[in-house]
Amino acid sequence: MDALNFFANVDWAEIWLATGDTLIMLFTSLVFTVLLGLPLGVLLFLFGPRQMFEHKQIYAVMATIVNIVRSLPFIILLIVMIPATVLITGTSLGVAGAIPPLVVGTTPFFARLVETALREVDRGIIEATQSMGATTRQIIFKAVLPEAMPGIIAATTVTAITLVSYTAMAGVVGAGGLGDLSIRFGYQRFQTDVMIVTVVLLVILVQVLQMIGDKLVVHFSRK
Repeated sequence: MDALNFFANVDWAEIWLATGDTLIMLFTSLVFTVLLGLPLGVLLFLFGPRQMFEHKQIYAVMATIVNIVRSLPFIILLIVMIPATVLITGTSLGVAGAIPPLVVGTTPFFARLVETALREVDRGIIEATQSMGATTRQIIFKAVLPEAMPGIIAATTVTAITLVSYTAMAGVVGAGGLGDLSIRFGYQRFQTDVMIVTVVLLVILVQVLQMIGDKLVVHFSRK
């Protein structure tokens, strides 16, 4: 009975609705982050030092832009992007209003992780495919990306977990989801039970993402 009284403030229907909003923000943002960040990571790799299209000026410009966006605290990015978010989605609130800053905030982060994963590919594989007359497209899609797949999956997992924390932070500006619920009820109304439930659900979500990511990395790793 005490346990039931402790969770008296918890509206489970609202909890599951907020969980659904968090999952929508997470996976929608993750899809756009991968679609934008993967090509950006490949370009950083190609123009980087000792690579096929090595170009110091282009690489420096791209790296600077990526580093500037990465250095912005996400809470500030949320506020700075409000005009652009309204222009793109028509609102700065709710799930739709959270997705653009989530994508902008994580795309440079993911691109850097992809670049690192590609750099770890054995140069002998690249040189071997070049000696066989392969085009740049073939080298990237047939040799480099498949070899770097475990690292890219690990990067996606890390990015997804980062997005979970960002979706919670987006609740500060009314983005919806578990973070918004935790702030409105757990913090502002001092409902500790709501805070505990939202935190536990976020922890479970992170654990599930990490477990899936680890299994995929093992699956795609060569024995």
